[in-house]
Amino acid sequence: MIEARRLHILRAVADHGTVTAAAAALYLTPSAVSQQLAALEQETGHKLVERGARGVRLTAAGEILLTHTNAVLAQLERAEAELAAYSQGEAGTVTLASFATGIGLVVGPALARLAETAPGIRVRVQDAEGDASLPMLLERRIDVAVAVEYRGAPGADDDRISRVPLYSEPFDAVLPVGHRLAAADRVALSELARDTWIGPYPGNPCHDVVVLACEHAGFSPQFEHSSDDFRAVVALAAAGAGVALVPRSALHGADLTAAAVRPVDGAVPARKVFAAVRHGAEAHPLIRPVLDALRAAATG
Repeated sequence: MIEARRLHILRAVADHGTVTAAAAALYLTPSAVSQQLAALEQETGHKLVERGARGVRLTAAGEILLTHTNAVLAQLERAEAELAAYSQGEAGTVTLASFATGIGLVVGPALARLAETAPGIRVRVQDAEGDASLPMLLERRIDVAVAVEYRGAPGADDDRISRVPLYSEPFDAVLPVGHRLAAADRVALSELARDTWIGPYPGNPCHDVVVLACEHAGFSPQFEHSSDDFRAVVALAAAGAGVALVPRSALHGADLTAAAVRPVDGAVPARKVFAAVRHGAEAHPLIRPVLDALRAAATG
C-alpha cells in the first residue's frame, strides 16, 4: 500500500530538484525525505530517483508514478472537499497569498463581500509577489493564490492546480514631463528603444511583460534603475531618470505631478491575473465562496 504523504514528498522532490530544497519546502529534514523516498521505492518495488552532482531526477518509473501522484492527490483534495461539505462546514480559515496591487484591487473587495455573504469564513492574507504564490500553493503553505502569468508558470493544463481567471490590465508608458513624447496621444514602444529604462527586477512577472513587449517592438530595454515598488518606478521617471511601463492599477495613488502617463500604441502589454487552488479543492465549502468573491470583485 502506497502512503499518500510519500507521494507528496515525491512531488516536492520533482518540483524542487534536490532533497534539501524539497525538505525545506515540506518542513522536514533531508534525512527524513530520503527515508520516505526509500520507503516509497520499497513499497513500489522500483527505483524512483537518481542522485547526481546537481541534485536528483526521477527515473522512468518515478515519472510514471508522478503522473498518478497528481491524480491521486487531486482526488484526495476532492474527498476532503466532499467530507467538509457533508459536515456542512460553514466556518473556518482560508489562507490566501496575493501581490500588493491584487490585494487592493480584488482581495480587499472580496473580503468585504465575504463579511456579508459568508461571515464564518476567515481569510488570512499574505503579501507575495505574483510568481511566489503558486509555489506556496503547491507546497500547501496557502489555500488560494492570486497570481500573475509569467514565464515558467504552471500552465492552464497543469493537473496540479485549478485556475479562475480574474482580470487583465494594460501597462501604460510613464515618461518624464519633459520627454519628447510626453505630449503624444499614444506612445509606440519602438520610439523608446534608445531611452534609459526603469523597471522591476528580473524574476518579477512584470519584468517579463516589459521585456517581451519591447522585444516584440524590436529592441531590448536597457534597464538603468530597478525597483519592484511601482511608486518608486514612477518617482524615478518623474525625476527624469528614464522611462517605464507600469500596470494601470499600480498608478493609483502614485504622485504623477511630474510624470506623463500615456497609453501604448499597437500591441498593448498586459498583466493577466488569476486565482488558483490545488486541483480538486475548488469545491471545498470554505474555498468555493472565496473564489466566488474574488471573481465577483474582479467583475465589479
